[in-house]
Amino acid sequence: MKRFPLTVCIAMLGFFARAQDTKAPAYPLITHNPYFSIWSFTDDLNASTTHHWTGKDQSLLGLIKVDGEVYRFMGKEPVHYKTLVPGGDEKPYEVKYTETQPSQNWADEKFDASTWKTGTAPFSDDPKQGKTVWTSRDIWVRRVFNFHKTDINKLFLKLHHDDEAEVFLNGEKINTSSGANGDLQMMTLNDDVAGKLKEGENVLALHCTNTGGGAALDAGFADELKPTEHAEVLVAKQTAVDVTATQTLYKFKCGKVDLMVTFTSPLLMKNLDLMARPVSYITYSVKSNNGQAHNVQVYFGASADVARNKPTQPVTTQKYATSTLSILKAGTVEQPILQKRGDDLRIDWGYMYVAAPKSATAAQYISSADEAVTSFFKNDSKSTVKEGTDVVLNTVIPFGKVGKTAVEHFVELGYDDITPVQYFHVNLQPWWKNAQIKTFDQLLAKATTDYASIMKSCAAFNAFMYQDALKAGGEKYAKLCVLAYRQAIAAHILVKSPQGEVLFLSKENFSNGSINTVDVTYPSAPLFLIYNPKLMEGMLNGIFYFSETGKFAHDFAAHDLGTYPLANGQTYGEGMPVEESGNMLALTAAIVRANGNNPAYAKKHWTTLTAWTNYLAREGGDPANQLCTDDFAGHLARNSNLSAKAIVGVGCYAHLAELMGDKATAAKYKAIAKEMVTKWMKLADAGDHYSLVFEKPETWSQKYNIVWDKILGLNLFPQSVYDREVKFYLGKQNEFGIPLDSRKTYTKSDWIMWTATLAKDKSDFEALVAPVYKYAMETPTRVPLSDWHETTDGKQVGFQARSVVGGYFIKELQEKWKPSLK
Repeated sequence: MKRFPLTVCIAMLGFFARAQDTKAPAYPLITHNPYFSIWSFTDDLNASTTHHWTGKDQSLLGLIKVDGEVYRFMGKEPVHYKTLVPGGDEKPYEVKYTETQPSQNWADEKFDASTWKTGTAPFSDDPKQGKTVWTSRDIWVRRVFNFHKTDINKLFLKLHHDDEAEVFLNGEKINTSSGANGDLQMMTLNDDVAGKLKEGENVLALHCTNTGGGAALDAGFADELKPTEHAEVLVAKQTAVDVTATQTLYKFKCGKVDLMVTFTSPLLMKNLDLMARPVSYITYSVKSNNGQAHNVQVYFGASADVARNKPTQPVTTQKYATSTLSILKAGTVEQPILQKRGDDLRIDWGYMYVAAPKSATAAQYISSADEAVTSFFKNDSKSTVKEGTDVVLNTVIPFGKVGKTAVEHFVELGYDDITPVQYFHVNLQPWWKNAQIKTFDQLLAKATTDYASIMKSCAAFNAFMYQDALKAGGEKYAKLCVLAYRQAIAAHILVKSPQGEVLFLSKENFSNGSINTVDVTYPSAPLFLIYNPKLMEGMLNGIFYFSETGKFAHDFAAHDLGTYPLANGQTYGEGMPVEESGNMLALTAAIVRANGNNPAYAKKHWTTLTAWTNYLAREGGDPANQLCTDDFAGHLARNSNLSAKAIVGVGCYAHLAELMGDKATAAKYKAIAKEMVTKWMKLADAGDHYSLVFEKPETWSQKYNIVWDKILGLNLFPQSVYDREVKFYLGKQNEFGIPLDSRKTYTKSDWIMWTATLAKDKSDFEALVAPVYKYAMETPTRVPLSDWHETTDGKQVGFQARSVVGGYFIKELQEKWKPSLK
């Protein structure tokens, strides 16, 4: 009964996808929230192991058996390592260390370190992450270990460094690493290093410099094991990939049959219950390509890495069935709920689920990774593992004899995070838990019942969203919006506060891990203002609560609510008073506009908005040396774009007062904003453009903040400001976009989209967007879309998988709101 609607929706998907993306920096597969987010980092689904957005392996493996021949269409078997010298993730170890500059021969094998301190690694500035606290600038470490000669396939250094690191083995330098890498990672070594390991006693020496922020040091050695060879496994030929708003679809030729695999994460924002349901579908459609019938089975393997932060954490599993589903379940033995916070982390509490409808008669079993593929060859579906560190959940679906009519089946991949976040020291429940649905089994059953209607709704939305974006900004713009859609939503978690308010809390991915950062909310806003302004409110509610309860006792807005997943108050070391106050005022005005100019939301927070506006009027016209969102190149006083944000914030307050019927307040603050604009134009005047720094005409920057003046119809800046700036930007573009400002050649793609929206001519808009599209299609950095890249070579500078790409939708927002503007 479900075949017909699914066939219809897949046909619709194929029709509309032909006009959409066939290439992406990385391809979204499972996208729900910052912890449940799995991607393919290669153009061919079977060219690499699948990853969490951070880049760590979260292997999903797909095989198809056609008349006894096995083809691999998804993922690769993950690389496995044998520990030679354990890092601190496996076993803390004793070292000698000093924080005082030692003599030049400190790394030598025979160096006498008896006067150094004795400590236990790993080292960290965070007592929860390290065994020895390190807070100084430099540390020198010597580790003596015993090694017994053995055959080594390929030696790797396991290294966690924050920041700059040098590594020596028996006095010879074997590695230099810059920056911070966030975790113990496998570092490639020259082939001759393995020969430097001696029988018996060896010395591993490390020097690390903390240049700012966090501090960490840990190291060990591992041998990359030779992959298990399955000579009979053939590689399926990928013939197409299409990315739409809610789905990624792959097509393969697998010998005598064609296979279509569709990943659906139904992030339909009009239906918050569905959007917040952490269950994705993987649909397989198989048909003969030679007119004859063929016996087909499809294998799906999901590594337990999906449910843990590190592959050394033991997991426990369960196989069971309900009245409608066959289910596999896995989670860590430890279950350290909310015990870790930070950026480059994966969840290690809660449970992953793989479910198949009983009607599919799937065989499910649990094995080690090495056994998984072999078991499919042998048709052996006995479970061989229940607990351990090497665990795969296996599902085999028999398709029977398949002819020219497609046969379709699906599996569900879900995640129960039990307690997703803590909000001012209260642990919050998942959104999906309600009076009707209390268990994850019930949720999986509901997802099965809803499958056909969801697939139809997703296909319809994919087409609708694409057409709206196409109409607003052209083909390249629409394709960029498609790439941004799931990424922007899945960088949040949706929960309810103890007061019953919607909370839509972002994680500042690969930036610093903050939760609900206001200057991440601000650029992401357009997507949510278009498709559900309640989610926009959910990004602001916690910040208002923070101020209005007195927990943040300042007359300006906070930067964040903590470090994900703990939203207990700002943890970022430095505030951005003008930046965040201006952001909050602009976004409140935008919510009011999205709600049909109903000022109720602003009225609820009027006292707080008044305090923030007065701060902007006092401090924002000619800002002091305050941090702003673009200060990657350092702090900057008298930033004209920051001043523009303050002006827009004051103008938004005047606009809101007018909507509330307070004409006197509206007139007063409109006059203040207009006076600020007059001063701004004089101080920033640089002839053919407006400067980055007031009264420094040799500087320039993108003035993206004034876009809200245009979109909300505030009429603060004259058209001549927009025209002059746009003309100047067109002459400053590099191959992959306009630089952010005159200090560096890197850029922020979200801001380019806002800047392009300042253009009154369609051709100028498209000319500014085209290099961003070129970046997305050609960047050599294969990670979920980075919003911070070099305009000269298209390489990622930093950040990935962030919600800010929701800002790409600003042109569509402008077009949708145009009719109401005077």
